[in-house]
Amino acid sequence: MRLPHLAISGILLVTLAACGGRDITLRDLSNPAGGPEEFAIVPSKPLEMPERMDALPTPAPGSANRTDLTPKADAVAALGGNRALLGGEGIPAGDAGLVRHASRYGVPGGIRQTLAEEDRDFRTRKSRFTNIRLVRVDRYNQAYRRQTLDPYQALEAYRRAGAYTPSAPPSVE
Repeated sequence: MRLPHLAISGILLVTLAACGGRDITLRDLSNPAGGPEEFAIVPSKPLEMPERMDALPTPAPGSANRTDLTPKADAVAALGGNRALLGGEGIPAGDAGLVRHASRYGVPGGIRQTLAEEDRDFRTRKSRFTNIRLVRVDRYNQAYRRQTLDPYQALEAYRRAGAYTPSAPPSVE
């Protein structure tokens, strides 16, 4: 009499676990609390009154607004760069030597697409049995564990090689 109850419980458990979804993502970015999504809030730049109203550009559909966010330009300015060079095509003269040295062994074409496809295939392989679970678990760190760099091993390797390294807090192993 116990065997049918166990079989029914097992079937219910597998059925319930199969309701988890069919995505191939490993990172669980759900909002279980049901509160506001803090990443959906995008602050805008403060409104400002121009010095002369006749100096404003003519409004055009699809053109930028003075209060639109410019994250790339803001990041360049925050890191001490020149915003004016951001919109230009080509490589600035000051960076030509760096780019030439970095590409001395060749530059593969379509590297972003290649890496995206390889990562999608990797996530598909690693997430084959992740849809069967009772509790939502973030498996990102488990899946990419072999690809992470141990900072303390790297620090010790650089120190053994004689490179000057910054101080670091002790390892918590």
